Amino acid sequence: MSMLLEVRDLRVAYGKVEAVHRVALAVEEGRIVTVIGPNGAGKTTLLAALMGMLPARGSIRYAGKEITRVEAEQRVSRGLCLVPERRELFAAMTVEDNLVLGAFHRYRRRDRTVAADFEQVYQLFPRLRERQRQLAGTLSGGERQMLALGRALMSRPRLLMLDEPSLGLAPLIVRDIFRVIAGLRETGVSILLVEQNARAALQVSDYGYVLETGEIAVEGPSADLASDPRVIESYLGFATGNGG
Repeated sequence: MSMLLEVRDLRVAYGKVEAVHRVALAVEEGRIVTVIGPNGAGKTTLLAALMGMLPARGSIRYAGKEITRVEAEQRVSRGLCLVPERRELFAAMTVEDNLVLGAFHRYRRRDRTVAADFEQVYQLFPRLRERQRQLAGTLSGGERQMLALGRALMSRPRLLMLDEPSLGLAPLIVRDIFRVIAGLRETGVSILLVEQNARAALQVSDYGYVLETGEIAVEGPSADLASDPRVIESYLGFATGNGG
């Protein structure tokens, strides 16, 4: 498999404080890679830097090209997409209109496949079809997460980055969300998943990194991490299944 994302010696600082320190990670085409770790470890900062929302030093290569100095909007047009922890939906707009905004770049190119993608999103999330005329602000937490994922998929990403998709959701909804994430691999979308729910993240992913105080502490195939005594003791022993 070809390498879609290669990150080397990545450093991100807030003033004089370095929140991400010399991080190296990689995502192969068609794979799900997870980054787990405690609150404050730098996981969200890492995703923001990869998306071009925070300045960073080091090297970020995407699809074989250096993008460390590329603006966030250009990264989106090249197929990178971030679903942030807060989901950032347009509450006063309908479900359908939020999905339309996800395809904004494709509309500008007059892409005629947008309608087919609406149908694909509604097949993945039947509840969104039922609520397509409903305002996003009136949806439940699980439905908002479904809409955030659906909106991201409307941009036809090559690399989908998810920041805490299970946060604040009930266990049954978490299971549904992770089932969809696992299924996206079959469509060819590569995923970089940041999660506090380490158990669910390692079950769905191919490879994992443990980020602690801004540095990669452990990495390896997800199955190996799930049986690593250090990971079990720190992250799996008290998993609750609700994103913690």
